[in-house]
Amino acid sequence: MLVIDIEGSGTEYQKHSIVSIGAIDMENSERQFYGECRIWDGAHIMEGALEVNGFTEAEITDPAKKSEADLVKEFIEWTEEMSDRTLAGQNVSYDRDMLKAASERAGLPWNLAYRSIDTHSLCWMHMVKRGLVPPIDPQHKRSALNLDAILNYCGIPDEPTPHNALTGAKSHAEVISRLLDDKKLLPEFASFEIPWL
Repeated sequence: MLVIDIEGSGTEYQKHSIVSIGAIDMENSERQFYGECRIWDGAHIMEGALEVNGFTEAEITDPAKKSEADLVKEFIEWTEEMSDRTLAGQNVSYDRDMLKAASERAGLPWNLAYRSIDTHSLCWMHMVKRGLVPPIDPQHKRSALNLDAILNYCGIPDEPTPHNALTGAKSHAEVISRLLDDKKLLPEFASFEIPWL
């Protein structure tokens, strides 16, 4: 399983750019990837996006940084030795679609899976199987299981803000390990007990 987190200049894969990629190889959690890039020429910057990921406009347009195409190529090459490259993460369809669009912009073949594993679904199912009612956002009438809620359910404090793609990937990997295997995974989360054990 390939746990991934993408930080972008916005949420629309056709007009926004990747600014960083973080990933964890779940078969060997010490094998991790992190890289940053500048946005592609003409990419939009969505209002509020940089507040989430902590980058400045100067950082994501820095000509000294590698291009989005170079970062995506480097990342895909990093994944090639993995035996299971099924993408996993929180709202992982965003990460997948951003990667796919960036690959297409770079002229790279798309060879990662379309199917994915979402931590939201894993946590929802885990709660229901324990007889709990997953939280609903009363204003929007939809699930309130964002990453912080899932981390808290798994006994981990909120993700630091602003976060980067690697801290996101680590958070996703840790909750996946706890939800699927009832096991702690990464040393930075070792002091936090699993609440249901």
